[in-house]
Amino acid sequence: MKKTVRDFSLDFKTVILRCDLNVTIKDNIIVDDTRIKESLETIKYILEHNAKVVILSHLGKIKTEEDKEKNNLKIVCDRLNYYLDNKITFVEYDEDVKKVIETTPYKKGILLQNTRYFDLDNKKESNCDEELSKYFASLGDIFINDAFGLIHRCHASNVGISKLLPSGIGFLMEKELSHLDMLDNPTRPFCVIMGGAKVSDKIEVINSLIDKVDKLFIGGAMCFTFLKSRNIDVGNSLVENHLLEYCSNLLDKYKDKIILPIDINGAFSFNNEEKLENYSIMNIPSSFIGMDIGKKSVELFKDELSSCKTLFWNGPLGVYEFSKYQEGTKNILEFVCDNIETVILGGGDIVSCCNILGYNKRVSFISTGGGASLSYLANKNQPGLEYISEK
Repeated sequence: MKKTVRDFSLDFKTVILRCDLNVTIKDNIIVDDTRIKESLETIKYILEHNAKVVILSHLGKIKTEEDKEKNNLKIVCDRLNYYLDNKITFVEYDEDVKKVIETTPYKKGILLQNTRYFDLDNKKESNCDEELSKYFASLGDIFINDAFGLIHRCHASNVGISKLLPSGIGFLMEKELSHLDMLDNPTRPFCVIMGGAKVSDKIEVINSLIDKVDKLFIGGAMCFTFLKSRNIDVGNSLVENHLLEYCSNLLDKYKDKIILPIDINGAFSFNNEEKLENYSIMNIPSSFIGMDIGKKSVELFKDELSSCKTLFWNGPLGVYEFSKYQEGTKNILEFVCDNIETVILGGGDIVSCCNILGYNKRVSFISTGGGASLSYLANKNQPGLEYISEK
């Protein structure tokens, strides 16, 4: 068992807290502050226990000077202060950071500028540079990793610090891990829905889960690689030809577990304006682009999910960015929320889709980590957890 923030005496300590505040920002407006709100419990706990908090986070990718302005964490600090009664000071790296920390009262804290600013210097953050790790570690007494979305990454601000300080996990990390660990011994029948664009992004987690699940539902564009592996013409739909053999072998071995769509909605060009067409998978025209599962597939999926007790869902069933192609995902979301005891959503796109469609309050648990949740399900030994102190 990993130590948590509860296992440390925080009184008069300075706690370095790695959060994942990597929110989507458009036109200088935070589109969804879920990750900020999910970080508040750990921040409040630290402050309430008479400690200072030094918050670290990344935002976007930093490859150019222009990226720095676009991915400035100041707007995130403003939102944190909205929730925390202005207890957090925003600090740039060109300030005397240690002096600011020293003069910060206990029960208050700072948010440092985007850790990936250091990636402009030989990718020091993303490459877990030793000197940068030492610098971050020098800013506090204890390290708490609450950035679940980064557990599969080896960066200076998570793994690097955890090698150098007494370390534990925060409440968000604890919650994420406990919900995903439930899938090791789920209430059965246990089903998984895999959507999204590419089979290649899901191979490890499919391989990890396929023997555990009672049924595996394949939707999204990745279904077309499976269908083509059965010599079904899928038109101009996305196919990963190098994975046809993998999909064919999987279908041969697990034919009683894997459920594929039987009809497809789409159009003859990739946009939301052209007329929606529906075809049986056996009659897809050569220039057709599949963009959602059809009504018959929705009914098939509902029927096969009717006895399910535990569901893990990664990836939307259609191109949810186009309103015409949200219906498959929306109808199945409605059904599982009404009929399945435990519904866990993992992966950025299905979470965004769930928020857009208004089902975020109705599922059992929504993972804040995109690739992290899949990576953890495939392999529990993740870099971001390796050096966290054991109880």
